[in-house]
Amino acid sequence: MDQIVEWAKELQSLAQAGLYYGHDIYDKERYQRIRDIAAEMMLMRSDVPAGKITGLFCGDEGYQTPKVDTRAAIFRDEKILLVCEKGKWSMPGGWCEFNLSPAENTIKETKEEAGLDVSVKMVIAVQDRDKHNLPPYAYGVVKIFYLCDIIGGTFFPNNETSESRFFSIDECPALAEEKCNQEQIQMCFEAYRHANDWTVLFD
Repeated sequence: MDQIVEWAKELQSLAQAGLYYGHDIYDKERYQRIRDIAAEMMLMRSDVPAGKITGLFCGDEGYQTPKVDTRAAIFRDEKILLVCEKGKWSMPGGWCEFNLSPAENTIKETKEEAGLDVSVKMVIAVQDRDKHNLPPYAYGVVKIFYLCDIIGGTFFPNNETSESRFFSIDECPALAEEKCNQEQIQMCFEAYRHANDWTVLFD
């Protein structure tokens, strides 16, 4: 754990709450400066571009809560489905929409990124992203992995993904590790192979 990153995230959270709930204009200026300092601290400890850091740290309002990311584990012939975006591969998924349940979001993201219609079979794991994925993010993320079954559809290149393929566990390509890593793909293989007696993992 990088303590500087953890301090930066805590300062950002406190500053965001102060900006939302505070009323005094001078206090709000101080909270904004604290938020700016937190972003500068994060920039020093991360390879993420400055513009993205600023957007992540300063683009939210209200009391800070974790975002929800969902991922679909889809198998065929002992291989897992991955989609390619900008040369890196990941399981289909993304940020949960405000008007969709996590399971509904998984179905939507799979259709958009992989062109497939799926049904959600079970929850594999609920994870705190900070405990599993790099690089560190400026905010909390809860990741939910679902085992899904294909019920139809066909992949077409789109504005998010350029390719969709099935991979065995020992032939995984270069992964977008901020989205899913080898450990998480291995976990999904284990869940797939032991679906009848799988116990949901959680942090």
